[in-house]
Amino acid sequence: MKNHPYDCLCCAHGLSRRQFLKASAIGAVAAPALAAGVGCTTMGQEGARGGPILIKGGTVLSVDRAVGDFEQADVLVEGTRIAAVRPGISAPGAQVIDASNTIVMPGFVDTHRHMWQGILRNILPDGSLQDYIRVVQRMIGQAYTPDDAYAGNLSSALGCIDVGVTTVLDWSHIHNTPEHSDAAIKGLQDSGVRAVFAYGTPQTASGNWMDAPRHKFPDDIARLRKQYFSSSDQLLTLFLASPGGAPEVILKTWKAARDVGAPITIHVGVGEFGRNALLQKIHAIEPLRSDTTYIHCCTLNDAEWKLIRDTGGTISIAGYVETLMGHGNPPTQKALDFGIRPSLSVDVETSVPNDFFTQMRTVLSLQKNEVWARRLGGDKNPPAFLTAREVLEFGTIEGARANGLERKVGSLTPGKEADIILLRTDRLNVMPMNNALGAVVTSMGPQNVDTVLIAGRVKKRNGQLVGVDMPRVTRLLNDARERALTNGKYPRGRV
Repeated sequence: MKNHPYDCLCCAHGLSRRQFLKASAIGAVAAPALAAGVGCTTMGQEGARGGPILIKGGTVLSVDRAVGDFEQADVLVEGTRIAAVRPGISAPGAQVIDASNTIVMPGFVDTHRHMWQGILRNILPDGSLQDYIRVVQRMIGQAYTPDDAYAGNLSSALGCIDVGVTTVLDWSHIHNTPEHSDAAIKGLQDSGVRAVFAYGTPQTASGNWMDAPRHKFPDDIARLRKQYFSSSDQLLTLFLASPGGAPEVILKTWKAARDVGAPITIHVGVGEFGRNALLQKIHAIEPLRSDTTYIHCCTLNDAEWKLIRDTGGTISIAGYVETLMGHGNPPTQKALDFGIRPSLSVDVETSVPNDFFTQMRTVLSLQKNEVWARRLGGDKNPPAFLTAREVLEFGTIEGARANGLERKVGSLTPGKEADIILLRTDRLNVMPMNNALGAVVTSMGPQNVDTVLIAGRVKKRNGQLVGVDMPRVTRLLNDARERALTNGKYPRGRV
């Protein structure tokens, strides 16, 4: 029998998508652990979890001020967790990863990425927000099949691992049918990334999610919680990707999410659309809570910023996309003025690179430019300049906090799960290496990502993804891209 695209991409042990969906429909386990995608347990010794791993002799940036940083130290991983971070660890029998000529640090944490668009990378390099809504959401998105949703999520998730993003919030608004939801989750599972699945609304030609004929939001988020997210001890966790609209409609979806214990993430303060005092209107009906992450926030008023701060909310800034597509000035300094430490996010790979080096440099340079402009304008009491360390914290521990995972990831703290990246310092873009924080934030890029561990499993080593059949992945993604563009009636072109 001919293999289906959902069959295992590294061996022959996977379920077909039809088998997977049939199992899902009766509430069974969808597939053997990591079996239907790219992370099969037969991938080899490095990909499978075995004995202790000793990461030896690297420059360590722990992003935990109690643990500290080290010019040279070791990190011991036992099972899924970090056991120790210090110089001179002895661990007889451990697998040793030579970390000389690398910076060892926690993996980056992305708090907002529309991962179903992974097969649409770079399709709108010059597009505005309006172009994106018209083309990506309403033309192509509403024509997406479940296979396309799977391929998009798989592509984006593998891309995350490749560039050192070990945790990502999938702001998933491609749920045209329940099968789309199942397929999107399967793509995340098969990649091996740590992901927050933020369940959202479908793509429709009208832009109104309630026009989708098979979309029953409260019932489906309850089904997903029971079927895929019944345990907190797994790589995937559940959020709500809140729709916009009238406050009463928004609060109805928030109640459904809170009924199943799902935190909330919502776009606010986006361009002229965001000058509507939405958060004040919601708060007047039902007080805002600390379980909500607010994305972009570029055009919020001061009263809304105060509400976010006073209710303990978190924010996600996607600086590159905000400047590119017309959302407004990235509000890094505004957040700091209100005592809020932001997290960072990529947002849409249709227009934006998928790495966090770009995101860190964008917010750092824009905030410094804002402060310089105020000084040049005569401000006698301008804000402080951001530092490289602070921006690195935005991309790691603050992201973990916004994703509700600060007790698990975001720093190299003994007891936390071992989401670790090794960044090469013997590359011409950073050598000779003089300052580790400066190297990561100022000069490094995806080409420096040598090794990636997620929950103690080695997912990338010596610059190559572990256990991934790249020729087969390439065919899967190309086929899905062609199908999505054809069904969406989007003209195909490469130049």
